[in-house]
Amino acid sequence: MLNAKPILKIVRYSVSDILRNRFVLAYGLFWILLSMSFFNLESDPAKGTASLLNILLIALPLMSIVFSTTYVYNSYEFVELLLAQPIRRSAILLGQYGGVATALCAAFAVGLGIPVLLYDASVRGLLLFGSGIALTLVFVSLAFLAAVLTRDKARGIGLALSMWFFCTILYDGMVLMAMFAFSDYPLEKAIIASAFLNPVDLARIALLLHLDSAALMGYTGALFQHFFGSTLGIGLSMVVLVAWAALPLWGALRIFYRKDL
Repeated sequence: MLNAKPILKIVRYSVSDILRNRFVLAYGLFWILLSMSFFNLESDPAKGTASLLNILLIALPLMSIVFSTTYVYNSYEFVELLLAQPIRRSAILLGQYGGVATALCAAFAVGLGIPVLLYDASVRGLLLFGSGIALTLVFVSLAFLAAVLTRDKARGIGLALSMWFFCTILYDGMVLMAMFAFSDYPLEKAIIASAFLNPVDLARIALLLHLDSAALMGYTGALFQHFFGSTLGIGLSMVVLVAWAALPLWGALRIFYRKDL
């Protein structure tokens, strides 16, 4: 059974170390300037939220996964020092994950959370904020998996960027191609299932439905509204997002536990 004390100590050290990094300051400043700009430019808060959504789904996963992967590689000497102590490897990795995720979520919460509370403190705005936190946890987890898969920093960052590219750009193109290729077949269940295979799509669909954009999506939007608007759909979406954050981290733990550093 894991001892929580060393994990919390590593989390505190990692958070204090990361908060001294200029990237985190710039990250929080980026979100606060961007969100304030959109909300002040648009008279309707829903339009500002929609504009933020388009950038959030691309920029947040990219910045989260690149920073997290780079941080893991830059902290290898610290990890080697910890491994010389009577601390379990799983505690070290979980502590680092907790530190990175906490720092990025805190910067995002200040940068976007405050403007959302000021300009759009509705279910729509809170869902935008919650989706950002969830995607941060997911892509930090994917970053740790990429970093432990290879010792080479360039390969690790390349793998992390490939994950980001697949989730944010390539996957949607593949789904559209499949829909066109098999348009003569009933694809209702397959379309809904495809959303669960990509955390970015899950966040996008949930937000579009609350932005009243489902009507613009035609028959597909009606399907999403029927399923994801139900209690079952909402609950299942939350479970899948948690799984997207937990499973890559679990895989990273297994690899790191056996890895020869």
